[in-house]
Amino acid sequence: MTNTATLFRPRAADFVANPYPAYAELRAAGRVLHYPPTGQWLVPHHADVSALLRDRRLGRSYQHRFTHEEFGRTAPPAAHEPFHTLNDHGMLDLEPPDHTRIRRLVSQAFTPRTVERLAPTVRRLAARLVDDFVAAGGGDLVAEVAEPLPVAVIAEMLGIPQADRPLLRPWSAAICGMYELNPDEETATRAVRASVEFSDYLRELIAARRARPGDDLISALIAAYDDAGEDSRDSEDSRDSGGGGGGTRGPGLGADAGSRPRTRLTEQEMISTCVLLLNAGHEATVNTTANGWWALLRNPGQLARLRAAPEALLPTAVEELMRYDTPLQLFERWVLEDIEFAGQVLPRGSEVALLFGSANHDPARFADPAALDLSRADNPHISFGAGIHYCLGAPLARLELHCSFGELLAKAPRMRLAAEPERGSGFVIRGLKELRVEC
Repeated sequence: MTNTATLFRPRAADFVANPYPAYAELRAAGRVLHYPPTGQWLVPHHADVSALLRDRRLGRSYQHRFTHEEFGRTAPPAAHEPFHTLNDHGMLDLEPPDHTRIRRLVSQAFTPRTVERLAPTVRRLAARLVDDFVAAGGGDLVAEVAEPLPVAVIAEMLGIPQADRPLLRPWSAAICGMYELNPDEETATRAVRASVEFSDYLRELIAARRARPGDDLISALIAAYDDAGEDSRDSEDSRDSGGGGGGTRGPGLGADAGSRPRTRLTEQEMISTCVLLLNAGHEATVNTTANGWWALLRNPGQLARLRAAPEALLPTAVEELMRYDTPLQLFERWVLEDIEFAGQVLPRGSEVALLFGSANHDPARFADPAALDLSRADNPHISFGAGIHYCLGAPLARLELHCSFGELLAKAPRMRLAAEPERGSGFVIRGLKELRVEC
């Protein structure tokens, strides 16, 4: 029997630096493997990950159907409540009908037509960042290009004032620490503090936008909130927060008590949505940019091909870089009812860990998956997920990546590594802490 704990070591620096050989051993060992340190079931194959992402017997949350006690889980500590209130009202951790309602409202900001209207802004921001970076002779590509671009784009969409934008990335990094496996109490403390500060900031910004609406997403969300009328506000005040203080969301979460189903946003949902758009809206772009350039610099032949024909290769190159070194390595799902999968009964209350990084290197789906092939045409990577939680911002992320890679290819044709990169400690959200280059 395979000892998964010796193969899957998400806290070990050598594993985080290169998990792909271990993934190959996990795929050879089976389709679903129990992992005792977290009590999860690891799923390493592409076909299985793709299928389970779409399986409605699994969910990102269970609180729309069960209390913690009914589900056999322990409620999070009361001290963590601010984080859970913020997290649990975002659509990433909601299930229908609330997920459907919020996603339908927010998706209007991410239609292909809307994203295309953002293209000039994204190109302008990318050009300015790259111009400054090249003029300085290079530097840390993560801090000076990869991080500022998606944060600036989301901040522009939300209408966050320029002077306040330096606050966003530290808040986001602290909150995202809770998405790692078994975060420690220090990580939780930072996430709680950031959740309180970010929520308080947005509450004040929402009040300001309500008094003086602008042409931004927060103003649009306020309009959706105000259109709901007093019923939804009364409902928000009366229902449980669904946070970590032992409270649970009852079956009436998606409707006003004793009234018609809600079709708009509550203020907490508005705040949680804004935080989610920032966190999810930049982590994949930041890490794909950094991981991608590190992969290109390690594969000079592929980089030379891209530099020789950027317009022709860039569309497939961006997809391949997301596959080759996946920015989000793992996505979790709760088992909502007993299911049999790959000959194994997964009981209600258990959790599956869908290994995106392994799925994206599965030779059953990708020819020569360990090779970086920027012209790879058949590339159904799952870096953006699948099913109802497929990344809403995928079109915007692709636009940002096309713009930043395109600008660097055009303006830094001799960019080279200046120092061995420093990898971040996270595994679930996996990227580089620093990538120093010379232009």
